[in-house]
Amino acid sequence: MRKSIAIDMDQVLANFYKKLCKTVNENFGTNYTDEEFIAGTRRDLPEEQTKKLYECMNEPDFFRDLEILDADAIDVVQKLQENYDIFIATAAMEVPGSFNAKYDWLQRYFPFINKQNIVFCGTKSVIHTDYLIDDSPYQLEVFKGTGILYSMPYNQSIEGFIRMNNWKEIEAYFQEQLVK
Repeated sequence: MRKSIAIDMDQVLANFYKKLCKTVNENFGTNYTDEEFIAGTRRDLPEEQTKKLYECMNEPDFFRDLEILDADAIDVVQKLQENYDIFIATAAMEVPGSFNAKYDWLQRYFPFINKQNIVFCGTKSVIHTDYLIDDSPYQLEVFKGTGILYSMPYNQSIEGFIRMNNWKEIEAYFQEQLVK
């Protein structure tokens, strides 16, 4: 019986924080580096800037031009699809303006994913796959299957999940699972 894998989009497949950092710098006159921003500066924004940032993220094209996070992701996801049912599960309810752009982004980079396997959700507790690859400890905590934490600077202190640093590690892990 084939097992199933749900994969988060932002900061697992798409480089969301690079675009977010650029948006903050352009809108608020700051000069954060991508590294500073992803390490935690984004959490220190004043309330009025956070509100403006959500307005920017809700613009119809915000998510359309995100860069791929890891060049190996496309090839690895395509290989995984040979032995696993693959779903994309992206938390999009806080940014409803992102639906079309996220869908278009996925079609651009992952056109081989079945359109019926793209899930826009809030909490990923509604996802019932065997595995979930996500950068958010919160999403992994509410998930019922095996959670795989995609390493990011902001989740380095989190324990209790299988941790993967890149897509080649993910490929090796799931190849190993096939022989068990």
